[in-house]
Amino acid sequence: MSRKLTICMAGGGTGGHIIPALAVADALKARGHQPFFVGTRTGMEARLVPAANYPIEWIEIGGLNRVSLTRRLRTFWQLPASVLRVRRLFDVRRPDAVFSMGGYVAGPVTIAARTKSVPIVLMEPNAVPGYTNRKMARSVRKALINFPETADYFPKGVAEQTGVPVREVFFRVAPKTAGKFTLLILGGSQGSHILNETMRQAWPQLAAMRECMRIIHQTGPKEAEELAKGFQATGLDGEIAPFIQDVAGAMSRADLMISRSGASTVSEIAAAGRPAILIPFARAADNHQLRNAESFARAGGGIVIEETELTGARLAAEVSALASEPDRLRRMGECARTLAKPGAANRAVEILEEVARQNG
Repeated sequence: MSRKLTICMAGGGTGGHIIPALAVADALKARGHQPFFVGTRTGMEARLVPAANYPIEWIEIGGLNRVSLTRRLRTFWQLPASVLRVRRLFDVRRPDAVFSMGGYVAGPVTIAARTKSVPIVLMEPNAVPGYTNRKMARSVRKALINFPETADYFPKGVAEQTGVPVREVFFRVAPKTAGKFTLLILGGSQGSHILNETMRQAWPQLAAMRECMRIIHQTGPKEAEELAKGFQATGLDGEIAPFIQDVAGAMSRADLMISRSGASTVSEIAAAGRPAILIPFARAADNHQLRNAESFARAGGGIVIEETELTGARLAAEVSALASEPDRLRRMGECARTLAKPGAANRAVEILEEVARQNG
């Protein structure tokens, strides 16, 4: 398609909504198109989108699912103004299509798109669609899915299994071949209290490996300072960071990862070919993180430890055992990479081009 398209990227709140959208934005830009984002100043998009040098327009909106009554009432109050704001934005920017990752930010955008007859393509990375994507299921032109059973939530012929879009930089991560054994801990874009506390408990056991081990730990902003002080006292080598901007760079230095198992994170780990100990978030909707982790483990890419079984001693023992078996780690990394779907972002762009062309 030779005509340059303007594509509105919708979805926010967490890295799981933003990071795949950025992968698609990169692929759009590489084809000469012009993506722009809509988001809130309180979600992860406020940090990640400007850092990636994409324009972003702001709205005020909150969640409706799994939130307090007060938050729901506030969201209902904000919704009409946010939809009107997006409608006016569309009058100025005239998008050819909307790419939605779901989440509460996508609600006003997809409602506005319907009223303006702007075609919608959505991505659903989990087996069971989130609240916004379920509500929009019969209004979208195309649904990109990660699990085949997700197609049941959409009209026949609408869903296509593409996998989760991942930025190209993750596929360029090379196997680790030298340096200290490096452990990378990712607790999600907001951090994980359980992972933070369990790692604190594991430090004394891991201290025996201090001469040959390095630890990189993304803690989230709330606990970073306190954990950094405790970590420094252990004598272990490494760094404690509230947020890691260059995750692919951190993965390139890692021999082993400890991580939550959101679909976006697992897809990035697979693309980078890194072995992982996955700890699913127990309260994730429809237990989708456990499903992601089990699929990764079945392929041979890692180990699953559920929160009910997680202790510092158990985690330290698993890390120590794997660190002593470099050949096993190498095989696990190779197995992880078999799960990667390198064409997902480009396929999303092809579909956006198709629906834009059909829409005239």
